[in-house]
Amino acid sequence: MTKPFIWKKVGYQNKNGLKLSGLLFAGPENGTVVIVCHGFTGSKEGGGRAVAMAEEMGARGYATLLFDFSGCGESEGDFADVSLTGHIADIKCTVDFCLGLGFSRVIAVGRSFGGTAAICQGGADGRVAGVCAWAAPGALRDVFSGFLKRAVEAGGDMVPLSEEEDAGFIKKSFISDLERHDVFGQAALIAPRPLLLIQGSNDQVVPVENAQAIYNAAGEPKKIRIIQEADHQFTGFHLEAWEALFEWLEENFSMQRFMHY
Repeated sequence: MTKPFIWKKVGYQNKNGLKLSGLLFAGPENGTVVIVCHGFTGSKEGGGRAVAMAEEMGARGYATLLFDFSGCGESEGDFADVSLTGHIADIKCTVDFCLGLGFSRVIAVGRSFGGTAAICQGGADGRVAGVCAWAAPGALRDVFSGFLKRAVEAGGDMVPLSEEEDAGFIKKSFISDLERHDVFGQAALIAPRPLLLIQGSNDQVVPVENAQAIYNAAGEPKKIRIIQEADHQFTGFHLEAWEALFEWLEENFSMQRFMHY
């Protein structure tokens, strides 16, 4: 009888020595693990949905590691220091951690800005067997145009995330850091490993054209799933997004396929 998957709290350091907090849902055998990267202002639990999705993947035989980027959730660090470079480095450390635990295959799944980081790290790191990105920004300056405008208007080094009074702040260096990264170029480097893009047609935060441009830049095998009427949060449509992910995992990473690698 197969032993059930269980949840375990884990912690490990990023390249700056900050402790990253994670939740690992796994069984006794270290086969394939799916690393889930949360969105820009999110956290590893995803309001409970990421936890539920991990349990669904566990039923299909995939372990899952949910983790907080530095400065987010329960991880150490200051959110004001957030950057795409930092997110990419945190994913690399998470891959290192999973391989150190003995997992034989690592897949990266990211939502929104976490999806962008997953694409960039996946393109640069051949140890990542495949990448799935949900509503990921590709045209970074366009998606963050509001922040760019506020950065120009701001007198100091700190820029508010929005025009609301209680909005948090991040550093202006966030913008210059974005300029260092070519999301489309990194997407092209993922091939011949599989890439899946999931996008809502009514996303008002990251326009659907971002997913199409990333898809066009990527090599085979690649797949894109546009969920009609879904917004950036996939409100009311998260089960459709889950199913697209599960189908992709089965098509590319089933245990039967893995035995033939």
